[in-house]
Amino acid sequence: MASRKIQLSVLIIAIFTKICSQTALALPPPEDIPEEVLRTEIILEGRSPITGKLLNAAEYAEIQARLKTRQFAPQISPDIQELIFLLQVRKFFKSITPF
Repeated sequence: MASRKIQLSVLIIAIFTKICSQTALALPPPEDIPEEVLRTEIILEGRSPITGKLLNAAEYAEIQARLKTRQFAPQISPDIQELIFLLQVRKFFKSITPF
């Protein structure tokens, strides 16, 4: 009877250590950088939206500023402007009425 209790307790300890060792394997490696740290990291380089090459922060800001300022205003024909206005009115009425 006593040997049966010892065998049972050894079996329980073996199962418990097996379960505990498996949960330890689920942890990330220690050299892995946590996501919270990566979210606060300042990105100092970017890619050009035109060519796709790597740029530093100053070059990226310069390209973005140049792209925002246009030399010519976009020209839209009056027919298309009217069509856009009518579509916006239609969208407004569809949001108010259920049908």
